[in-house]
Amino acid sequence: MKWTFRIASIGLALGLAFGAVAVLRPHPLDVDASPAVRAALAQTVVDDGRARVRERYTVSAPVTGSLARIELHEGDVVEPGSVLARLLPLASPLLDPESRRAAEQRLASAIDASAQAKSTVARAQIAEDQAKTEFSRLEPLAKQGSIPTVQLDQAVVAEHMRETELLSAGFAEKVAEHEIEQARSALARFTPGRNQSEQLELTSPVHGEVLHVLRKSEGVVNAGTALLEVGDARALELVADVLSQDAVAIQPGMPARILHWGGEPPLAAKVRLVEPAAFTKTSALGVDEQRVNVVLDLDGPPDQWRALGDGFAVEIEITIWSKPDVLQVPTSALFRGTAGWEVFVVEAGRASKRAVEPGHRGPLRTEIVNGLHAGEVVIIHPGAGVHDGVSVAYR
Repeated sequence: MKWTFRIASIGLALGLAFGAVAVLRPHPLDVDASPAVRAALAQTVVDDGRARVRERYTVSAPVTGSLARIELHEGDVVEPGSVLARLLPLASPLLDPESRRAAEQRLASAIDASAQAKSTVARAQIAEDQAKTEFSRLEPLAKQGSIPTVQLDQAVVAEHMRETELLSAGFAEKVAEHEIEQARSALARFTPGRNQSEQLELTSPVHGEVLHVLRKSEGVVNAGTALLEVGDARALELVADVLSQDAVAIQPGMPARILHWGGEPPLAAKVRLVEPAAFTKTSALGVDEQRVNVVLDLDGPPDQWRALGDGFAVEIEITIWSKPDVLQVPTSALFRGTAGWEVFVVEAGRASKRAVEPGHRGPLRTEIVNGLHAGEVVIIHPGAGVHDGVSVAYR
């Protein structure tokens, strides 16, 4: 019995000793962790944008007169020559010398604008021909592997941009020619002996739809008053105002995705233009920001985005850099330390601080240029309790 009691006492003492050691020994700190992996990564600029009709024509009163009620509504289809508005003469202002001089100046300006538009069309036609020639030259070389495919892609983008510029120039030329006709009609009202009770009809220069009726009710309008807008609702472009710091990295031809536009899947687009001047915009927090308009063209058939309309809100994601295979970690694992950017690496159950060189940043992950190897585990969101050498257990 004595030996049994002694053995039991010794066992109990040892159990208590081991229990005390287990209680007093520091437990590993629970942390979230993720391995460094090699995968595709893209750096993007995401901002709100809107769709807008690429080419629009604003119908204005060429002379002062009495506007008849406009019967057209937004969405009505008009053809070249369709009557958009009628201007009735006033008793005397249409005949005074000042109004005549204004009409003559308007005609001269329209003639100058037409000459400039024709010159722009000629330059755009030459640029498009050159772009097509360049594409035809590079296409067989790309098929043979003599040049990288990215060079052919750039030629495709250039050809598309020159084609769009030619279409825009052609629209401007039609509008300029129509402005000359309208200006001559207005000036003809000052011809002696002409019936001054005759209405002046304002017509459409292009096929399109009525976008906005700016002045619907009848009444006296001054020369130059905007009455309505006409445009081709199928010829849409996209515009996003991005921070000027982001705009410097955006170049024409960069791919983009149109998100949250009201349909599925996301639409494909390409950057056509980064405007050269910034403007100040006040954010929702009341901070003045310098922003730059980025204009994009939609890719693919119009049937994919026919539900979009002028002024519709979208979210635009522009890819400014991408690579199919880069070493990367969650961005939340990086923090600023004494040696620059650092991470905590889990080695033998302990946190080890290590300096790294980050590269491009994606939405949630960052490229690691130097300092890590694929498969090494880094701690995500390291808290105040994480320090060099602390024991950790990760999930």
